[in-house]
Amino acid sequence: MALLKILHYPDPRLHTVAKPIAEVNDEIRRLAADMAETMYAAPGIGLAATQIDRHIRMLVVDISEEKNSLLTLINPRILLKEGEAMHEEGCLSVPGIYDKVSRAERIRVQATNLAGESFELDADGLLGICIQHEIDHLEGKVFVEYLSRLKQTRIKHKLTKQAKEAM
Repeated sequence: MALLKILHYPDPRLHTVAKPIAEVNDEIRRLAADMAETMYAAPGIGLAATQIDRHIRMLVVDISEEKNSLLTLINPRILLKEGEAMHEEGCLSVPGIYDKVSRAERIRVQATNLAGESFELDADGLLGICIQHEIDHLEGKVFVEYLSRLKQTRIKHKLTKQAKEAM
């Protein structure tokens, strides 16, 4: 397994819409394992393939404290959204930035697992928020784009400055 480089906002590659995965094969399973290792090391609770510059429809999520409940969703699609809730979110692609975002309170998602089997999952709370957040990445959207233009500009300047100072 390998740690992968995570793209940081405002990298334009984060706005690429991911393409569906035609076949779940060993390459996809290996990438999923590398994504999980990268997410855990970051540390984070979700990672979309877009964030590691792979523009395919796959994400990994694990909201457990023990880091033993890994979910891999291939070609995820939200079938149902209910309610509305505000939650503070952060993102591995937007390090150190947290803000409140409004999302559906409950979702039903359809996806394929690493065995190539289709399944549906009902999710709410942190899991529902995380899945919606990661699916946004697959659609080329970063959570800060739900914020005001002023906040987006400040975040871009802050992260650009941090990147220059790190060089």
